Amino acid sequence: MPKRKKKTVLLVDDESLWLNAAKEVVVGSGFRAIVVASGEEALQALRKDVPDVIITDVRMPVMNGFDLYVKVRENPAWSKVPIIFMSAIDDYDAKKVARDLGVDGYISKPFGVEDLKQAMNATLKNL
Repeated sequence: MPKRKKKTVLLVDDESLWLNAAKEVVVGSGFRAIVVASGEEALQALRKDVPDVIITDVRMPVMNGFDLYVKVRENPAWSKVPIIFMSAIDDYDAKKVARDLGVDGYISKPFGVEDLKQAMNATLKNL
């Protein structure tokens, strides 16, 4: 039986504390993590390796999570990749914009390990 490729999660956050914490959860859950610090770096990473899911911060300089979401959806090669927003913005408007865009999940910071695992597993099980 061929060995199954590990599911890959692209993590995007300009704050290294959250990025490292999320990476630990992803790797500890048996997934492969690609870690980048900006929306621009995420687009570069996507050109090399299309992940199974993207987990991105909403508030980042230059290209925020909403902008990244739009760019990913505009590219046919990436348009089906599920996207989960991760943000300290825990307000109704941000969540409404996320829902209206069609994101696959929304995790509030500070996130619990189980919150992140649950969001990843719920998204990845449908693949």
